[in-house]
Amino acid sequence: MRTETRLYLDDELSEGREIGLDRARAHYLRSVLRLERGADLAVFNARDGEWRARIDGLGKGWCSLGLHEQLREPRPAADIWLVFAPIKRARIDFLAEKATELGAAVLQPVMTRFTAVSRVNTERLAANAREAAELCGRLSLPEVRAPVTLESLLEGWPVERRLLVCAEAGPARPIGEVLSAAAGESASGPWAVMTGPEGGYAQSELDDLRRRAFVIPVGLGPRVLRADTAALAALASWQAILGDGQARPAWRTLD
Repeated sequence: MRTETRLYLDDELSEGREIGLDRARAHYLRSVLRLERGADLAVFNARDGEWRARIDGLGKGWCSLGLHEQLREPRPAADIWLVFAPIKRARIDFLAEKATELGAAVLQPVMTRFTAVSRVNTERLAANAREAAELCGRLSLPEVRAPVTLESLLEGWPVERRLLVCAEAGPARPIGEVLSAAAGESASGPWAVMTGPEGGYAQSELDDLRRRAFVIPVGLGPRVLRADTAALAALASWQAILGDGQARPAWRTLD
């Protein structure tokens, strides 16, 4: 059974449970989607999986759902983080949406020397990520973290998590070569991808990154990529070789 409408809910999801939606979600179902009492939809979270729900009651500012059957059990998500220097509003919103579709578990803004954006609206990024998760079929939401400086990020980095730094200057191996070698070693542990600002990293930052044992500088090809394009290209490469890209095809258009 497939439902096109999916909602992320942090409530406990179990058979027979009745859930009341908040005013915003009730308005969305009633006034935006034009759903009525008796309509089916899916609700989900990473803890409880995905469930078929039915609208038992619906009015102005309120909605009650009844849960009827589990559609998908919880399952582990790909363990890939995206670390990125913030970019301008429309492009950072796009990045959050597409990184969610590509399975990023964490979205971590990092402030570098040449980062032109001084403020990040993490609440808006989280809302974009939630909407993307509802559309793309994943069960989890990425964790959207508060911005940190590059120095703080590196000093607190978990050393077991390898960090693919998309380096626009200096020696770097092609990302496909690095990931294919890791796949041959069955290296399925935690990873992260990092992209810098539109102006690039400062040389001192590159020097600091290259001396860290957990950092692997990688190249994305001969063309100059915008920051958001680079992040998505790196995530897609990781998913295709080490992530869940080998699972069943799931191509369809998301409106």
